[in-house]
Amino acid sequence: MTPTPTPVQTYMTTPSQPGWQLPAHACDAHVHVFGPTARFPYVPGLQKVPADAPKEALFAWHQSLGFARCVVVQSAVHGMDNRVVEETLQAGGGRYLGVALVPVDVGLPELQRLAGLGFRGVRFNFMKHLGAGADPQALIALTHRLADCQMHLQVHFESSLIHTLGDVFKQSAVPVVIDHMARVDATLGAQHADFQALCRLLDKPMFHVKVSGIDRIDEKVPLASPPYPHGVALAKYLVDTFPTQCVWGSDWPHPNHTHVPDDGVLTDAIQRIATTPALVQALLVDNPQTLYRFEH
Repeated sequence: MTPTPTPVQTYMTTPSQPGWQLPAHACDAHVHVFGPTARFPYVPGLQKVPADAPKEALFAWHQSLGFARCVVVQSAVHGMDNRVVEETLQAGGGRYLGVALVPVDVGLPELQRLAGLGFRGVRFNFMKHLGAGADPQALIALTHRLADCQMHLQVHFESSLIHTLGDVFKQSAVPVVIDHMARVDATLGAQHADFQALCRLLDKPMFHVKVSGIDRIDEKVPLASPPYPHGVALAKYLVDTFPTQCVWGSDWPHPNHTHVPDDGVLTDAIQRIATTPALVQALLVDNPQTLYRFEH
């Protein structure tokens, strides 16, 4: 038997405190919950196994940093068994909504069930480390069922794929949310073809982008001071240029990373990304409310 990898701690249990006060109803629009694995096992065969990052830890650090709302995205480590997110949404009392992982041929009854529990979208990965992605045309067919449930499509892909997948996603019957600034290489700057292709998609109001992952698209360590300058620059460009189509997420608990980010540092970086009170309000409150429809 292949030995089970030792679980890796991927997040700081005591992040630094931000140097500013977040606005009321601030939303962290991209996190995951891992385990506890005794109740919610991981899918077999993982090469990297993260340590438990349960809902209680998530709730505690959100309260500490000042986030009142959140979108929990089902992680590939739990596969398409969305129970760990379902339980988190139930415990979140309406302040936590979800994005599920589902098969591309998922039926309308299951989508309706998920929508009734607080799931606002479904996510599909086109990342090499997560395996082959769904058939793009089957995905477009799915968006018509998503429309019946008022759910959106969230996509996570290698940056080079934007040139082929972008035209497919334009056919979506529902809004499309692009993860982590399309995973571009921030050190290549705003004029690189991949980033410009992202911007051309955002010219269409049906597209939204998560300005999460400044620490992933600019992940060189040791960190600069202030940290992640290239990632911040691209995120600021998107917020300035597409102020109603951006949401922010921490990506806690930071799986598959080069280092363990400090969530307080990431929260402080919001002020370098959204540089006026109006932009902060849009990024953290108004845009998430429009996209996710919090009822709390």
